[in-house]
Amino acid sequence: MTARQDPGEPRGRAPGRPGASPSLLADMLAGKLLDPGYAEAAARRARRPDAAPPRRGRGGGVLLVLALTGTLIAVAGAEVRRGAPVAAEQRSRLVEEIRARTAETDGLQRRVDLLHAETERHRAAALARGDAGEGVRLRLGRAAAAAAAAPAAGEGIVVTLDDSPRDEAGAARGRVYDRDLQVLVNGLWAAGAEAIGVNGRRLTATTAIRSAGEAILVDYRPLARPYEVTALGDPRRLRDAFTGSAADRRLRALEQRYRIEYGTRGAPDARLPAAAPVRLRYAVPGAEGGR
Repeated sequence: MTARQDPGEPRGRAPGRPGASPSLLADMLAGKLLDPGYAEAAARRARRPDAAPPRRGRGGGVLLVLALTGTLIAVAGAEVRRGAPVAAEQRSRLVEEIRARTAETDGLQRRVDLLHAETERHRAAALARGDAGEGVRLRLGRAAAAAAAAPAAGEGIVVTLDDSPRDEAGAARGRVYDRDLQVLVNGLWAAGAEAIGVNGRRLTATTAIRSAGEAILVDYRPLARPYEVTALGDPRRLRDAFTGSAADRRLRALEQRYRIEYGTRGAPDARLPAAAPVRLRYAVPGAEGGR
């Protein structure tokens, strides 16, 4: 269990543990901490005629080492106290900047989603007015569903993953990692899911689930716990195919060993938004004449 530190106590020192003060070092250098019994024995030995002269070199060296050690400890403590407020201030500024950038990115993403929905409406209206025919529209609809380019809704299941309950010190015995979400998502695809989303973010064939520090990212966007994975499809078929699979066995083992929260529930009216448009980074238009 991690000990808590008093806010007014200098950093780097154990809570409740007194440190060596300058007066203690001064007393050591002055010899005031010598036990009276040792002092009396030293005096008797000095009165003996055959007593050897005291060896002062070793005692002086020990005192010099103690003095240098005390000086180094004092200098190190001063440097730590001087640098702690600066590091805390820099961290606070970075956190605020990250929050501001995240809010700005969320606003831009909402605008992109609105423009994408408006574009889809105009395209559907143009197809309805043209001579494309019902077959073309159906093929476009299936392609959009496969590419997650259109919103999806219907029955399905929701699988929830979360860290284990916190102990008295505020630490979790078991944490959910990016590889756990990867295993879960792949297991749901294998069970026949028609569409999958994590915390409302639609997944595609190119979606990356990664981690950065302690955060889990889906397409480079951080997720907040608990992690809810929504899979669209026939609920009974999905449950039967997923239960007992390799993904289910792995998550059950994590639940029993590390007490992570793992549960599944039905979703009679689940909805998933369209995924962000795919940006082609390598494909380029061909030259005229097939060159």
